[in-house]
Amino acid sequence: MSQELLIAATALSGLLVVAITLLKGWQDWLELKSRELETGHGKREIEGGAREGAARIEIADLKERIRKLEAIASGVDL
Repeated sequence: MSQELLIAATALSGLLVVAITLLKGWQDWLELKSRELETGHGKREIEGGAREGAARIEIADLKERIRKLEAIASGVDL
């Protein structure tokens, strides 16, 4: 009986250590995100990179459209 109690107490203390560690990590992560929002970092950098990528795609699309229009214009007598 005492051996089973010792195993249960050890398992419970181990679970407690893991739970406390996860809670501390969660609180630190929330604090980090809060600081990022206050300073304006984080999301703006990601959006800026996405805007640059979208702009490049749009420019490539426009260049392709110009090529197609030039091909049509060169094949048509005006």
